Amino acid sequence: METVHTPDGYALSASFFSPPGEARVAVLIASAMATPQSYYQPFAQWLAGEGFLVATFDYRGTGLSRPRELRGFRTDIFEWGRLDCAAMIDAVAARAPGKPLYWIGHSLGGQILAFVPNASRLAKAVTVATGSGYWRENSASIRPLAWWLWYVVAPLALAVCGYFPGRRLRKAGDVPGDVMRQWRGWCLHPEYAVGDGEAVRAQYAAVRTPIVSLSFQDDELMSARNTESIHGFYVNAPRVMKRLAPRDIGEKRIGHFGFFRPGFEHSLWRAHLLPEIAS
Repeated sequence: METVHTPDGYALSASFFSPPGEARVAVLIASAMATPQSYYQPFAQWLAGEGFLVATFDYRGTGLSRPRELRGFRTDIFEWGRLDCAAMIDAVAARAPGKPLYWIGHSLGGQILAFVPNASRLAKAVTVATGSGYWRENSASIRPLAWWLWYVVAPLALAVCGYFPGRRLRKAGDVPGDVMRQWRGWCLHPEYAVGDGEAVRAQYAAVRTPIVSLSFQDDELMSARNTESIHGFYVNAPRVMKRLAPRDIGEKRIGHFGFFRPGFEHSLWRAHLLPEIAS
């Protein structure tokens, strides 16, 4: 575990996985909301074994980058992109000078790319299970639970705790209060983050990094419409959309989090990811 300092001096917890020899490509993994970097460790280790320099990290206020007390801790998703992700891009690039740098964004990690000021340094972005999060377009099975979360659980938890106590509620990890309020607002708006105004729409439009989207028909959170919506905001980025069903790869289930599990090394990692980042 290492420390990477952001432009405003915040200390992020990060991990770097080095290949046996010289790295041919560098990869930065941007986590899903409330998902610790440790979740991606088996995947990162596998990539390192394939010759990639790989980095994972926790956004400020989450995982090993959180302060002792989350109540009153101020940050938002824009800062995660503008400061945290930007610092990680610089840190990874410094460890693999002259090598192509790829971004693998899981869920939020694919949404946040628009807010990263140095995203132009990326050769390509691969988004995994990334969608808009607008609750009315979520998969039908999760929609009632999404309503309960956004209209009841989240407001009450924030009022009582000052942050979202995800671990105690068994709903992923803890999330800083301002982040949860912002995310809730996005998930209640048909245009998700772009609902914050035309400046945000312009940030998505400014991205020109080629994007490959990997989404899954049995994703219990993100519907096909969610996926189409968020990628539609990247209007000037070349996009390739790939939506897979479990039966396409001989599996019974993938879901929102399944891609990064070691059991998918051959059916997803080698078959569908490696060709996108091995050039």
